[in-house]
Amino acid sequence: MEEESDTREILSADTLEDAAAAVEDQEEPSEIQCDCSRSPPYACPLSVTVEPVIFLSMFSLALQAPLYTQYLWERISEDVGYNGTRGGGGCGNSSAEQDPLQKEVESLTAHWNLYINLGGFLVGLFVVILIGSWSDRAGRRLVLILPSLGLAVQAAVYLTVMYLKLPVAWFLLGRICSGLSGDFNAILAGCFAYVADISDKRSRTFRVAILEACLGVAGMFASIIGGKWRHAQGYINPFWLVLTTNLATALYAYLFIPESVTPDPGASLFSTQHLRAVCNLFASGGQGGHRTRLWLYTLCFFLVITVHFGSRELYVLYELSTPLCWDSELIGYGSAAQHMAYLTSLLGLKVLQRCLSDSCVAIFGLVSNITGLVVFSFANTTGLMFTGYSLCFLFMASTPVLRSKLSKLVSPSEQGVLFASVACVEGLGSLVASGVFNSLYPATLHMMKGFPFLFGAIVLVLPAGIIGVLWHREKRMHSEETAVN
Repeated sequence: MEEESDTREILSADTLEDAAAAVEDQEEPSEIQCDCSRSPPYACPLSVTVEPVIFLSMFSLALQAPLYTQYLWERISEDVGYNGTRGGGGCGNSSAEQDPLQKEVESLTAHWNLYINLGGFLVGLFVVILIGSWSDRAGRRLVLILPSLGLAVQAAVYLTVMYLKLPVAWFLLGRICSGLSGDFNAILAGCFAYVADISDKRSRTFRVAILEACLGVAGMFASIIGGKWRHAQGYINPFWLVLTTNLATALYAYLFIPESVTPDPGASLFSTQHLRAVCNLFASGGQGGHRTRLWLYTLCFFLVITVHFGSRELYVLYELSTPLCWDSELIGYGSAAQHMAYLTSLLGLKVLQRCLSDSCVAIFGLVSNITGLVVFSFANTTGLMFTGYSLCFLFMASTPVLRSKLSKLVSPSEQGVLFASVACVEGLGSLVASGVFNSLYPATLHMMKGFPFLFGAIVLVLPAGIIGVLWHREKRMHSEETAVN
């Protein structure tokens, strides 16, 4: 009885919140509301704001990620004296599967990925909380500019390592520099918070979906370009483009993006107030006291992001080695197919929303991801690998739904804190994914090479179940409330 009473209170609060939002939508225009007193040097069209920022940032990230892993593979192969890689006499032969040097290269590459990413994520995890919450008072533009400059510094360090043939441990310095500025997660937090500032509830889901689509389109182009470019000219020139793109992102944010909040000159970055705001959000559950649902949807988001990051880090390593033995061009096509799912997920989300609830769409997206990962775990041919990519055509449909559900559980004044928390969850998911999947891969090579993908599929069953239970409960309680009224 007490649980039913609490649920009715939540539903009543949701009804009042939706009514208030409807009034606001009537009284206020649904277009962009910007702080014109702090305009950039050049005004941008109202229909385009942070989309180029997230596009360019994702382009640089998707361009460098596969190349960075391949570079690690080749440098470590040189160090251990392994020359049976793609195109050689070892890869693709049945005996190569038992080659101890290849297994050593795979293990060392996975471990160095783990060490370098851990360094960046441990630093960036706490920085994202600070600058994300700080942006509520200091403004959003700084949160877009500073991480872009940090990513440019990281690219400069990587170029130095490649030019001077420094030990791969120097990559850690670049990741730490990027982490100190908030890394890519800070850009995500700033972009989603900016969209929350300038949109009403009716248009917010669509604007979030557009940002998600920008991620996919940028990743798709970068993957195709990166594979062909590396095959033709090596690693140096593509990383110069990464450096230039990150600098261009910071310049665009400075010149063209108007401020969406009124900056407070007295806002301090290093303040415990930012941490208290996050704690208060999850302790009280936001507006209406939706604490349980806030925690459960956050847990779902964390698990989904963890599997996304963890499996993505292993795709290139899995494709480089026996029995697939892909070259850089095939790896580029595979990465492009993976990022193409951002667009197909957006289209699927738009179509499925016409006849299904958001919760059902999220479950369909998780089922798509699970089936694709199961195929990856047993893929031993190029055809099977691309079959797995095609089955994941809806795998990104769940994340915009979860972001939207979380956004609707808090008040407009808590949107900035919420997206800072979501960025923190993304950073934590990246950290856990890097630790678990990069450790699990070398540990299970002797047993089942694709086991980490199977493990990820099993993990995704939990958020699918949670979303299904919450959807069923919300639907039942809504029916009871309608019958009473």
